[in-house]
Amino acid sequence: MKTDAHLQRDVLDELDWEPSVDAAQIGVTAKDGVVTLAGHVPVYSVKHKAEEVTKRIYGVRAVANEIEVRPSDASVLDDQQIAAAAVHALQWDSEVPDRNIQIAVEDGWIKAEGAVEYHYQKDAVDRVLRHLRGARGIKNEIGVVSPRTISAIKSAIEAAFKRSSLLNSKTLAVEVEDSKVTITGDVHSLSELAEVERTAWSTGGVREVRNCVTITPWGSGPAEEWGY
Repeated sequence: MKTDAHLQRDVLDELDWEPSVDAAQIGVTAKDGVVTLAGHVPVYSVKHKAEEVTKRIYGVRAVANEIEVRPSDASVLDDQQIAAAAVHALQWDSEVPDRNIQIAVEDGWIKAEGAVEYHYQKDAVDRVLRHLRGARGIKNEIGVVSPRTISAIKSAIEAAFKRSSLLNSKTLAVEVEDSKVTITGDVHSLSELAEVERTAWSTGGVREVRNCVTITPWGSGPAEEWGY
């Protein structure tokens, strides 16, 4: 197991290695696998990227992203300009059904509302909006609606787990109620935990994922449970 100091150093080194992040603007603390990011950055996309980078590190169990977005003078736009840019950007992205999305902007915060069939379309809205100049944050309140039955959703997720080269489907259990998915079981790393959630969200009609899977690092449990 890594010490808190070792984990902090690894995260700092990874942030410094990532060319799209100015690590000098970000502070890192670590305690019992929980990493807290602090400081300030000029655009929201950098805040998001810093969190992604941190999650790549072995030993990270959770991330508290407390980085503040402070747009530089060159990036300061009023709410009307940000809203117009958001609508235009969504129209040009092929993964976004932009006619189903409504945008509102207040004090630099972009709120997206509407309905889509797949969660990747909701994620695509986040991906597009977080790169806009002047944006301080995103509130994605888009709903996911699909005609799939509960049994079809459950079967699709279980089949995807079995196909995955990163996951052991025998250690995972899926329950579905009213398009809300609950997953329990055990994985070895934060990246595997993220893969569990990504797989569940990739299924049409999933409106909510409760990821109750626990992380047991390699060497902390009996290998035979994983078939090794």
